[in-house]
Amino acid sequence: MVSEKATFGAGCFWGVEEAFRRLPGVLDTAVGFMGGSLANPTYADVCTGRSGHAEVVEVTYDPMLVSYKDLLDLFWSIHDPTTLNRQGPDIGSQYRSVIFYHTPEQEAEARASKQDMEHSGRFGRPIVTAIEPAGTFWRAEEYHQQYLAKR
Repeated sequence: MVSEKATFGAGCFWGVEEAFRRLPGVLDTAVGFMGGSLANPTYADVCTGRSGHAEVVEVTYDPMLVSYKDLLDLFWSIHDPTTLNRQGPDIGSQYRSVIFYHTPEQEAEARASKQDMEHSGRFGRPIVTAIEPAGTFWRAEEYHQQYLAKR
């Protein structure tokens, strides 16, 4: 079996992880941090907003069962990509809307998907979602993993 990785930031990672975990074809999920300058950040470090990291979900999926486009469609449906550094009551750069791509193909699909969303009229304001190359994924503390499923 071949698997691929995709990484998304769409606000607090607890709910984002739960949404992706329920998608058929998703083999595994992990919550953590990406896009910052501090090595091996803790949740407390990221919460300060000074580390530069976003809360993200790393999705491991079987591309024979679920496409990257399907993952993107879910990403757009579970958060507001028009609010800069905010999702609901959560405010700060760690809650930014971001797609971290792992391959040139993912980058092209993410950019096309964002453009489609911008032209769809679905959102009444401009989309602020960043599309960036994936860097080091720093896994969050264990108590954050599958947090909502544990409750």
